Amino acid sequence: MIRLRVGGVPEHFNLPWRLAIEEGEFRKNGIQLHWSDIAGGTGQMIRGLENDTLDVAVLLTEGITKSILEGLDAKIISVYVVSPLHWGIHVPYHGDIETVDQLENGTFAISRYGSGSHLMAYVKAAQEGWDIHKIKFNVVGDIYGGLWALENGKADAFLWEKYTTYPYTEQKKCRYIGEVVTPWPCFVIAARKNIYQEHKEDLKRMSEIVLQRAKKLKEQENAVDLIGWRYNLRRGHVENWLSETDWNYDQIEYPLAFEKAIQYLLKLDLLNKSQVENWRDKLFG
Repeated sequence: MIRLRVGGVPEHFNLPWRLAIEEGEFRKNGIQLHWSDIAGGTGQMIRGLENDTLDVAVLLTEGITKSILEGLDAKIISVYVVSPLHWGIHVPYHGDIETVDQLENGTFAISRYGSGSHLMAYVKAAQEGWDIHKIKFNVVGDIYGGLWALENGKADAFLWEKYTTYPYTEQKKCRYIGEVVTPWPCFVIAARKNIYQEHKEDLKRMSEIVLQRAKKLKEQENAVDLIGWRYNLRRGHVENWLSETDWNYDQIEYPLAFEKAIQYLLKLDLLNKSQVENWRDKLFG
């Protein structure tokens, strides 16, 4: 039986992993899977792959793409969530920022450099026509660090998945003033290169299991109540989220999605042309 250490954010996107583990689906197929909630997001998972504390990670498309093309010894197994991610733009609750244009030249709280909260701040800046070289960042570790930074005057804004942060807007820990939508499928499954090379069929089966469970969740009558109970989300928000979210049920390849992400990263000067040469081989080879 193969043993795999898998990490992902403790959010509703990853409920299919939890359910498949609880129902024994991986074990039935010869996979002993240890799941870790990674509150620090994509940046922390990249470090886990780098430092051999994770074998597999479920992380943001743009973050893992950038890291592999910069030299991270990992490969992408499959697109996991095919729909885009809706990043909420959050500001201090008691502050005077009311509109996104007030954030130009401001300080963004980010979980880590290379994380989604970091890269999507650049994407938003480019969309708004700001000078991306004037954005400032404050590394805060995770969502709780981001909320602390907003409450204590250490950041002007913090980007995080909008449904995850909604309970905190209700608690008046921050205010939601807009969103940024990723222009590509939002989550992928990646593995350290040696694991990928040695256990390709096991990894393929692992992906099939979790994506089959995702399809079942999408079709479950009680899915809304289950997700709301597990993640402390309102029924209406879960209904909206579930209607706009699709996993990669049939494990379709999406090369154009990665090409689009790479073009964005080049445009934002977060990658250079030499790094993206033969990008298909680097990401999937």
